[in-house]
Amino acid sequence: MKKAKLAGLAAGISFMALGSAQAVEIEYWQYVFDTRVQAMDQLIANFEAANPDITVKHVTFPYADYQTRVVAAKVAGQGPDVVQLFYGWLDNFVAGQLIQPLDPAVFPHEEIESEFFPIVSAMKRGEDYYGLPTAVRSLALFYNKALFEEAGLDPDNPPQTLDELLAAAEATVKRDGAGNITSVGIAMGMAAQDHHWWREGLIRQFGGQPYSDDGRTVTYNDEAGIAATTWQADLYRTHIVTQIAFMDEPQAAFRAGMAAMSIDGTFRLGAFDSIESFEWGVTELPANDEGMRSNYASYFANAIGAGASGEELAAAEKFLAYVSSPEAMEIWLAVVGELPARQEVALTEENLADPIYGPFLKGLEYAHTTQFVDEAAQRQVAIDMEARMSIQGQEPAAALAEAAAQEQAILDAFYSR
Repeated sequence: MKKAKLAGLAAGISFMALGSAQAVEIEYWQYVFDTRVQAMDQLIANFEAANPDITVKHVTFPYADYQTRVVAAKVAGQGPDVVQLFYGWLDNFVAGQLIQPLDPAVFPHEEIESEFFPIVSAMKRGEDYYGLPTAVRSLALFYNKALFEEAGLDPDNPPQTLDELLAAAEATVKRDGAGNITSVGIAMGMAAQDHHWWREGLIRQFGGQPYSDDGRTVTYNDEAGIAATTWQADLYRTHIVTQIAFMDEPQAAFRAGMAAMSIDGTFRLGAFDSIESFEWGVTELPANDEGMRSNYASYFANAIGAGASGEELAAAEKFLAYVSSPEAMEIWLAVVGELPARQEVALTEENLADPIYGPFLKGLEYAHTTQFVDEAAQRQVAIDMEARMSIQGQEPAAALAEAAAQEQAILDAFYSR
């Protein structure tokens, strides 16, 4: 086989030319998220038009069932040729033999490491890369300009510090005559993005570190961790500017105009674009008293299914090369709102100056990527900690200690394999 470049692209990762002109069908799997599905449908149409000998079947599942369906398909001897996965699922996917390493002759490591943002290294184990992202994410503070103005706040001057965030939340929260919250100052919930804000944002801003440098030890159960956890919990415990699970989830409350602020990721831009009832803005995550900012960066990657071989493998590699190409990233940015995973595509003057994209791109400069071993289980630890504080009234120090012990057990179980 000889190497070939994807027609029509000025740059991109090399792929192996198909060895047969016969029609080949491959399956691409991802979870259901409307704008992601729309973007992938568009990419598939473009790819099939340029490659009439390849058909891509787009298969989706609800997020809650997604990993289970991938595992079940593997057990049944079936499964996708190209599969989407969160970077924090990688170890489970590798251990379950759900995906295969990328062939360095097709996806040269030097190209990956020179062209993508450094966080792509989270898809590498040993000497092998197991997947490539189309887009990357960071967090930012979304705010409702109408609610800011109604509360007497400058809608063009959003909070830049944690103290200013608290003051804005106190000014914008609404209550009925009985004192019940009818509109929150800030929408919150560890089941959404707050566990990332807490772990990689607040804990570091209060002087701590969530894990040891090798990722094997929980280190947030200290004075800094208690201070960070207490500050966040006091938004609903003491200041009462929010209510956990208000309207079920933070993004729903914000979209409904019932939350003045919400911390969320770039992937929410496509969905929020449909809001017509109010104007919203985006700003960087607030800094601490010393001006230090900290953020969280993440991504979903695409990988080659373990069962792909022969012509299906070659077609899958060709498709993966396209969905991680500059052209695909531009489409993904326009439809989903997530930032291109290639630095030169993302860090353009236009994107950096954009009032929406700019704050997220700046956030990447000081972002950390959590080295999850079981993202779902580790997220659940944070959700349970929040529930103990918000529902059961447990004190933050005790709730944090319990969470640290639970998460350490998850890490120990993984690293003892």
